[in-house]
Amino acid sequence: MSKRDYYEVLGVGKSATEREIKKAYKKLAMKYHPDRTQGDKSLEEKFKEIQEAYEILTDDNKRAAYDQYGHAGVDPNRGAGGFGGGGADFGDIFGDVFGDIFGGGRGGRQSRARQGADLRYNLEMTLEEAVRGKEVEIRVPTLVECEVCDGSGAKKGTSPTTCPTCKGAGQVQMRQGFFAVQQTCPTCSGKGKIISDPCSSCRGQGRVEKTKTLSVKVPAGVDTGDRIRLSGEGEAGENGAPAGDLYVQVNVRDHDIFTRDGNNLYCEVPLSFTTAALGGEIEVPTLDGKVKLKISSETQTGKMFRMRGKGVKSVRTGAVGDLICKVVLETPVNLSSKQREILQEFEASITGSAAKHSPKEKGFFDGVKKFFDDLTN
Repeated sequence: MSKRDYYEVLGVGKSATEREIKKAYKKLAMKYHPDRTQGDKSLEEKFKEIQEAYEILTDDNKRAAYDQYGHAGVDPNRGAGGFGGGGADFGDIFGDVFGDIFGGGRGGRQSRARQGADLRYNLEMTLEEAVRGKEVEIRVPTLVECEVCDGSGAKKGTSPTTCPTCKGAGQVQMRQGFFAVQQTCPTCSGKGKIISDPCSSCRGQGRVEKTKTLSVKVPAGVDTGDRIRLSGEGEAGENGAPAGDLYVQVNVRDHDIFTRDGNNLYCEVPLSFTTAALGGEIEVPTLDGKVKLKISSETQTGKMFRMRGKGVKSVRTGAVGDLICKVVLETPVNLSSKQREILQEFEASITGSAAKHSPKEKGFFDGVKKFFDDLTN
């Protein structure tokens, strides 16, 4: 069976950039990876086809050969017409893509200037801090550029020398038939330079471990799951490459009174039997202090009261949510004999008129009676 066009396999055009190709591959790989297809042989073959297409189209030389000669230009079994030595560089594929998806990462191709790794810092905040915003100081252990050698890796007063094998390119060319194949320089491991006298501080790495103290401005309205990106505050890059980024991950602790749902706040407010029956005013808490809430007479437990603009201001739109108070009827406790007598007199005064004073109670028991009557008929 003839092979499908690699661009067709990944669903991209022939003018697609490397970034577009990687994005398309990542989407397909997540769908057809063997960890997800549970041993389906046909899908495993499709995954291999996707891998092969990705490996060819993300290698500049192989892609150029494929564009000019088709599959014959990249077939390792075609002798002089192919690249030989065969097989995809799966280490690069899994290092670039599956390190994030499946927690894998099998090591990728080396480059002369590899950007530093991104870092994550988990920031715990109270609800009040998250709602109002706060500037906090955090301490982050990371790799920073060595100050002794300024990141060169060479002993102070000396400099790395250009690799004599690759002349600083980091890669060497090997002729195979009509084609020239590039591979990582074995002398400098792709760095393009050789350090004869390493820096004693960083041992030739150009980076050292250090704990940085950073000031982070947390905007008002953040919630659990929000991230704040600090560009260039991740690990220092190798050989002078840019540093990675630091992502501050926000986690808002549970509150004793309020729960948050989006920009709205919710709380339960205890309500006395007398206030619920006769009506009145009660004090309810907000993040800005106590406010008065008017309770109408004959209020039932569980009723919701909405207080406009007493919620959280959205960090994205600026819209302010509401505070929703749920009143919960509180039964009196530790009653004196006199208080019990009064309640008994009150109960006796309304006995026999449940339809008038307790409509829910009457409706409930009428429903129960009908239920059992239906069972016996």
